[in-house]
Amino acid sequence: MSDYSEDSLVEQPAIELFSELDWQTANCFYEKFGEKGTIGRETSSVVVLLPRLRAALLSLNPDLPSEAIELAIEELTRDRSIMSPANANREVYRLLKNGVKVSFRDKENEETKEKVRVIDWIEPSNNDFFLASQFWVSGDMYKRRADLVGFVNGLPLVFIELKASHKRLEHAYRDNLRDYKNAIPQIFWYNGLIILSNGSQSKIGSMTAEWEHFAEWKKINSEGEEGIVSLDTMIRGTCEPARLLDIVENFTLFSEASGGIVKLVAKNHQYLGVNNATEALKQIEQNWGRLGVFWHTQGSGKSYSMVFFSQKVLRKIPGNFTFVIVTDRQDLDNQIYKNFAGAGAVTEEQVQTESGEHLKQLLREDHRYIFTLIQKFHKKKGETYPMLSARKDIIVITDEAHRSQYDALALNMRNALPNAAFIAFTGTPLIIGEEKTKEVFGDYVSIYNFKQSVDDGATVALYYENRIPELQLTNRELNEDLQRVIEEAELDEEQENKLEREFAREYHLITRDDRLEKIARDIVAHFMGRGQFGKAWSSPLTKQRLFGCTIRCRSIGKIT
Repeated sequence: MSDYSEDSLVEQPAIELFSELDWQTANCFYEKFGEKGTIGRETSSVVVLLPRLRAALLSLNPDLPSEAIELAIEELTRDRSIMSPANANREVYRLLKNGVKVSFRDKENEETKEKVRVIDWIEPSNNDFFLASQFWVSGDMYKRRADLVGFVNGLPLVFIELKASHKRLEHAYRDNLRDYKNAIPQIFWYNGLIILSNGSQSKIGSMTAEWEHFAEWKKINSEGEEGIVSLDTMIRGTCEPARLLDIVENFTLFSEASGGIVKLVAKNHQYLGVNNATEALKQIEQNWGRLGVFWHTQGSGKSYSMVFFSQKVLRKIPGNFTFVIVTDRQDLDNQIYKNFAGAGAVTEEQVQTESGEHLKQLLREDHRYIFTLIQKFHKKKGETYPMLSARKDIIVITDEAHRSQYDALALNMRNALPNAAFIAFTGTPLIIGEEKTKEVFGDYVSIYNFKQSVDDGATVALYYENRIPELQLTNRELNEDLQRVIEEAELDEEQENKLEREFAREYHLITRDDRLEKIARDIVAHFMGRGQFGKAWSSPLTKQRLFGCTIRCRSIGKIT
């Protein structure tokens, strides 16, 4: 009879693929424990493969004495059960990424401090990649068997939970992963990423991610690929040794949130887009500092892509880079600054500009990040904006660049930083009349449009319904009446022109109290009667115009 089990249809093909990607593999269902055991574990409660870890550290640190190696192993494997799982994971992650600092006495009995490398991030082949299937782990009360665990230098960085092809993938999260995190938390102290799959569907997430934040990985090498949802694509795209190390090293963030630490692992579009932007920076001489336009639709994590980009540049490309993040709205400036600060990228204080003079001061100094509104590049009439820095390692990141990058303020910015490189991040496509954006920043470096985002579940679908209370003219002699009032007021020519400009916008008509009241009641009735969950969106201009309407909606008590 044909075998349609989870093992034959999902697990075994996955193991074969890992072997193809140069991972060593072993079935540990009948693992023997002890010094001469199957993989060197003393007991099933141990989640680090000590023989592999020790061999890797000795290989990566040939000039360090054995005492330093043992101290590093002791720090990596110490008990972290009193910490929250997210805190423990962040602590271990820093050791993996930056090395383990150890202090010991040398041959002359003098105290020596060294850093022990745990992973070779530059050359993947210098590391040990091992996949264990049917891996037993004991917790304080329960024992669980993980389907697949991927070890790098003896540390369990990859956790894979598989389901039979006929079962819903969500059950892998709700029924299994949740239980694992409670029953055997120690294996997640080291985790880099989690993969859930039933063979036909596969999703990736972090150890703190809720189900809705697990995402598909459809493309492996470039944005131009068709995009296939499969376990094969997932494993090749995230677990091929070089890609796995890239994701763990450069596409992982820990963000301080109100509910605690949240671990963020980049989604497929962020990984591909940021790597495109990084490659553009490597070609800075050829593209004359025009790094491109990074178009990722609103709601797809654009501001975190900025963090991934800057952090990878700082870690992987030689240079003393300064990033100037420029927006044209205060709320955007605050949001982006908070994302950078919450992720630990910003460690300096007072790098969010408070005035034009403060901006000049920061640009003349040496800072890792500077956050500013483009309006702070203002100058007095008749003056020329001064050059503030001739450095070639300044990268200007502009958000929603096509709104304000061609006027006098943008020229002032370029006068201030004549040798800077520029990259534009935008949530909307360039439209007719905005071709100049490409002249300033270069062509698209990455595209993740609204349809792709909706298909991936990164953005909710957008539905537009035109509901506008009409404005009707009830006074047929309105123009004559207005003219008579103006004449009686005896306004001069300048005052008449100002009055004409003010009322030509129809602002006072569309914001009349009775009209806003009608719109507010229509919004409440519409939302309460839809029978489905969702959220509304409007442009910043619309929000400003309907501010009074929003207050009325809240006063009705139905919409917050």
